[in-house]
Amino acid sequence: MAVTMTWIGLDVHARSVEASVVDSASGELSRRRVSSLELGPIVEWLGTLPGPVRACYEAGPSGYGLARAARAAGISMEVIAPSKTPRRPGDRIKTDRRDAELLVRQLMAGALTAVRVPSIGEEAARDVVRSREQIRRDLMRARHRVSKLLLRNGRVYPAAAGTWSQAHREWLSRQRFDEADRNLGYLDALAAVDGLIARRDALTERLSRIAQSDEW
Repeated sequence: MAVTMTWIGLDVHARSVEASVVDSASGELSRRRVSSLELGPIVEWLGTLPGPVRACYEAGPSGYGLARAARAAGISMEVIAPSKTPRRPGDRIKTDRRDAELLVRQLMAGALTAVRVPSIGEEAARDVVRSREQIRRDLMRARHRVSKLLLRNGRVYPAAAGTWSQAHREWLSRQRFDEADRNLGYLDALAAVDGLIARRDALTERLSRIAQSDEW
């Protein structure tokens, strides 16, 4: 196995990347800040360093695009699990520079835990799952708003059980108020529930199709 010539810890943000670089030959630590609006310049810069290069950054909102681009260029790039990054007790001062330096030193020590980089298809499927989960939570809140509005106005579904069933939905559609503004507020809240149900069902159908594909 080739000896690593350059070790790099990256603190990745939406607009910039703070890099701490250690040259194995000299042991010198250097730092550099690179724009991260595009991946190309970052990967190009990594390619100019003495190889073999081994780099890492913590998993986060920036995703896995940098890892994929670096690997495609033949650069070893790991994505690290933040929750398993060793930190000294009481070390609460965080800066981009300190985080990058901590990563490179722990990468050299073999003290980091890498996560698997998912495929682009996997990430796309995850986005559908996340969207459906968000809609599920939004739907629960929207239903609560409808129920509370009705309760404030003395309207209680007469059946002992079965709320948000077809029969309950038909009962909801028959509710009207004498005050035009209150009636508008109620209908708007009910329409929000119906819209979220339609979106949830569409995403559920898509997930069903994804689950039946060969990849999954």
